[in-house]
Amino acid sequence: MTTPRRREPKMRQETILRREEILKAALQTFGSKGYNKAPLTEIAEQVDMTHAGILHHFGSKDRLLLEVLSYRDQTDVAHLADQHIPDGIELFRHLVRTALLNSQRAGIVQAYAVLSAESVTDGHPAREFFEERYATLRGEVRHAFEAVCAEHEVSDRSRIDDGAAAILAVMDGLQVQWLLAPDAVDLARSTEFAIRAIVAAVVDSPPSLLDAPAAPPAAATPPREPFVSLGDSMSLGVAAS
Repeated sequence: MTTPRRREPKMRQETILRREEILKAALQTFGSKGYNKAPLTEIAEQVDMTHAGILHHFGSKDRLLLEVLSYRDQTDVAHLADQHIPDGIELFRHLVRTALLNSQRAGIVQAYAVLSAESVTDGHPAREFFEERYATLRGEVRHAFEAVCAEHEVSDRSRIDDGAAAILAVMDGLQVQWLLAPDAVDLARSTEFAIRAIVAAVVDSPPSLLDAPAAPPAAATPPREPFVSLGDSMSLGVAAS
């Protein structure tokens, strides 16, 4: 006698679909109005629910935003192989393309910037999310650096670790500058410039600026060949309008 296959309860599947519907509506609302100006009632109206219904699924507005950020991360890589960011030099191109995408959704970038900054305070509901997110991203960027450095016979672990942390810091910092002065900062182009400079610093090992003695001006030398080509695709669509 065979045991019949257990089917997932209908209500459970409906709940999953309903939560995704709410996340899509919240992503659009947070993206257009920002976190503070996006009332839960407006999100609820988009999905024919009440304010209490939204809280039933997510508990609080903070928790809903965290779920939206996680959902956004998933949609960012949905088109990629294995739904995961690439490795090696392709990862750095992916980061520039992500900056270009972010320049088209100021609201969600603003919400991300505000909540990530607030998360450093004790007991903030977003702290664990961002701790895990940064740890994961540092690991992925570090792994990409290892692949690039292996091609150039570079094995300095501290430079690789510093480079990974610096790229994430620059991307987040540029987002804040862009939010404050969007006409003065080209988010994608500045991100590309910074990533090129950081990767070059890791691979080429310039002298330390911390404790090196001042040196007399060096004689002019011919420009060096690029340490590694990031390709023209890095600049695709990121020129200032």
